[in-house]
Amino acid sequence: MATIKEIKKTLQELIDLEDPRWEQYYEDSRAGVQVAIKQRRSAIEKELAEDARLEQMLCYERAAYQKGYQVIAGIDEVGRGPLAGPVVAACVVLPKDCKIRGLNDSKKIPKKKHEEVYQHVLDEAVAVGIGIKDNQVIDRVNIYEATKLAMIEAIDKLQGQVSPDYLLIDAMTLEVPIEQESIIKGDANSLSIAAASIVAKVTRDRLMAAYDREFPGYAFAQNAGYGTKDHLAGLDRLGVTPIHRQSFEPIKSMLKGQR
Repeated sequence: MATIKEIKKTLQELIDLEDPRWEQYYEDSRAGVQVAIKQRRSAIEKELAEDARLEQMLCYERAAYQKGYQVIAGIDEVGRGPLAGPVVAACVVLPKDCKIRGLNDSKKIPKKKHEEVYQHVLDEAVAVGIGIKDNQVIDRVNIYEATKLAMIEAIDKLQGQVSPDYLLIDAMTLEVPIEQESIIKGDANSLSIAAASIVAKVTRDRLMAAYDREFPGYAFAQNAGYGTKDHLAGLDRLGVTPIHRQSFEPIKSMLKGQR
C-alpha cells in the first residue's frame, strides 16, 4: 500500500476533477488520504475558477482579434485624485491568449502582491510604454487633459517596440489615429487594461516613495499623495511642496491665504 506521502505526491499530478484515478483514492479510508484529496480538489477548483476569470477578461481582446486587429494595447492611468505627485499612464501589449495568474484591477490585487504581479506582466508583455505628467502639467491643463496626455505619451513610448492597431482604454477616448474602445471599469474587465493598471500603479508608487525621501513628513510612501490624515497634517505643519497640485484643494486655498 502506498504511503500517505506518496499519495500526496501522486495527487499533484491530477489536474482534472473528472480523472478516473480519483476513485481509487476515495476508497482509501485513511484520514490523511481523505484530507489530501480534499485539499488537492480544492486547489484544482481554484485554478479552474481563476482560469475562467482570466478567460472572461480576455473577451474584449478576443473580439478585437476576430475583427482582424493584430496588436492590441491596454491603457490605464493611476493618480487622478491625489493632492501631490504626477498622473501616470501605462500602455501594455500582451501576447495573444496570454493569461497571468492574479492579474486584475490593481485596486483588487493585495498590496503585498503588487510587485510580483507587476514583474509577471513585464516578463510576459510584448511591449510596455509609460507616460508621466507632473503636477505642473496638471495645474496648467487640468487633471483630465493631463491624464490624456500621459496616455498618449505611453502609446508613443511603444514606438520602436510595436505599433498597436487597436486600443482598449479604461473609460477614456483619445485623439489618436488608432482604432479604440473605451471600456467602463476596463481594469476589471480587460486583461490588457488590468496589466496597464498594475504597471502604472507600481510605477507611481515607486515615484511617490522617492518623493517621500525627498519631502519627509507627508507620508507619501504610504498615501501615494492622496489626502489622508497624515498628509493633511504634514501640509498644516510643513506647508506646500513643489510636487503639490496647486489647482487642487486644500492646496489652492492654502496658497491663496499666503498671498
